[in-house]
Amino acid sequence: MPQGSKRLSRGLRAVAMLEATKGLGVLLTGFGLFSLLHRDVQQLAEMLVRHAHLNPASHIPRIFLAYAARLDDVHLLQLAAAALAYAAVRMVEAYGLWFGRAWGEGFAAASGAVYLPFELHELVHRPGWLPACLAALNLAVVAFMIYSLRRRMAAGRRG
Repeated sequence: MPQGSKRLSRGLRAVAMLEATKGLGVLLTGFGLFSLLHRDVQQLAEMLVRHAHLNPASHIPRIFLAYAARLDDVHLLQLAAAALAYAAVRMVEAYGLWFGRAWGEGFAAASGAVYLPFELHELVHRPGWLPACLAALNLAVVAFMIYSLRRRMAAGRRG
């Protein structure tokens, strides 16, 4: 395998690991939401705010507590189901990239590009190092996927 192809393969696997990690994180979050069924979410939220020594009257904890007060079992199930669906999408994408499938590269380019307008909007309206890093990382992944697809098409490969 030529050196450029090895580097490309390593790059695809690195992005696959990133996507799998995102999927696993969201899957664990979904399980966490599922575990909250039939529990007093408001009481748990208040306990978390106290444990973190946050002021419940300040902006972010107040939003967190207000949202927790509205969470019932139906909403928890919906959020857990959405997390499961998102995790499944990330895992399918990771599979396609890990095994060097063209559809995985196209899917990664498209799914990453969907977030770019939102990330750039956030960066413009709330500049900071975190939004800048996230936008740069996502832009790099999308550019890499496009590069990989173009290289594949130039070589006449499918997959």
